[in-house]
Amino acid sequence: MPTTGLQPALGGRLSRSVVAFRNYNYRLFWSSQLISQAGAWMQKVAQAWLVLELTHSPLALGTVTALQFLPILCGSMFFSVFVDRMPKHRLLLGTQFLALVQSAILAVLTAGGHIQLWHLYALALFMGLINSVDNPTRLSFVMELVGRENVVNAVSLNSAMNNGARLLGPAIAGAIIAAWGVPTCFFINAVSFLAVLIALLLMRPSEFHALPVRSEARRNPLAELGESLRFLFGVPRLVVVIIMLAGLGCFGFNYNTVVPLIAEQGLHVGAEGFGLLMTAVGLGALLGAITVAGAGRSSRRRILIAGTAFGLAQLVLAFAPSFITAFALLSVQSFAGMLFTTASNTTLQLGSPDSMRGRVMGLYTTLLVGTTPIGAVLTGALTDAAGVRTTVAAWGGVCLLSVAAALVYGFRARRTMGSVAQLPSESSALAEQAPVDSGAGQTINSAA
Repeated sequence: MPTTGLQPALGGRLSRSVVAFRNYNYRLFWSSQLISQAGAWMQKVAQAWLVLELTHSPLALGTVTALQFLPILCGSMFFSVFVDRMPKHRLLLGTQFLALVQSAILAVLTAGGHIQLWHLYALALFMGLINSVDNPTRLSFVMELVGRENVVNAVSLNSAMNNGARLLGPAIAGAIIAAWGVPTCFFINAVSFLAVLIALLLMRPSEFHALPVRSEARRNPLAELGESLRFLFGVPRLVVVIIMLAGLGCFGFNYNTVVPLIAEQGLHVGAEGFGLLMTAVGLGALLGAITVAGAGRSSRRRILIAGTAFGLAQLVLAFAPSFITAFALLSVQSFAGMLFTTASNTTLQLGSPDSMRGRVMGLYTTLLVGTTPIGAVLTGALTDAAGVRTTVAAWGGVCLLSVAAALVYGFRARRTMGSVAQLPSESSALAEQAPVDSGAGQTINSAA
């Protein structure tokens, strides 16, 4: 039979695609995170809808989003230095317990009819503080679970899990809000953290993979951050990525603020329609993750194309005449966004030496997720003044301008500096130490 050789090949490829699942601790981690991430997306949708129900104010919605991400903006770079010095398993137990408390308080206040806008502000800031510690800890904990040889596969499985949760959570939240109200989503999210806590307690610490400690672990953190920034801004091909991340991260990946405003003020649909629009974001991201898994190594061309498609989709979204059109455009934008973030992440990781990869990823997190507060507040203010469609169009234009700025910088750098690898600089020497790896880049489930 001609398929005799094909079936083992397919079986081998499938086995390699889920090799991290052979690890007992990782299976516990992945399954509990799937539950928790779905609950987190339900809470994000319910929280945004609650703010609009209470205030009908785009600025209030933008402020809640800003407060939730402000600690990430201010703290991600610093936590990228300190988290590696701490026991991550124990640290995650603490952050997940505090997240459960935050969701429970939100659920009780809302169910009792006592919730006020200032409560939402305070609880959003509290969750932001938790996430500023939890995010870098959770991302780096994967390496301890599966070891270096399986970390690329584990990262790919995490990406699929995160986007699957993003696909299911908002749709379920929209139906639950319509049927039983907003507090139910908050209660479900609080319970979902129990799954993570139980999984962490059931893990076998003896099977964790010990990682080598950095020799400079006790150096001045500011000196370490300065070293990483000097390296990054000394390599033009990495600066191109940073320019685009700054523009798209701040003004493009603001789904939690933009989508509810489009649903309520642009398309005039209810909670179920809002949930479906958020599902479109998850659908595009999931398809993008599947595409990236078989795409091989990233390139600057792919980053530029994906960034351009992202900006164009957002620009056209501003003029979407119907729910179906908006659903399709959000899916396209999210698809392009996943290609862009994964390619950018991979480029930064492969272009950085092992000794500072964590700090480089700290900057990546800051630009992609931490700048959300700035974009959220500006989105709310501009929508109050000019309407949601004008705001979405303006931010789409800013995204395209950031791509153009990156192109201009790259062109001028090639003409005036030539190849960075030929320059006798500290950045060049560090770049030569960066290992070559064909693995997929790690994606972050930003709540943006």
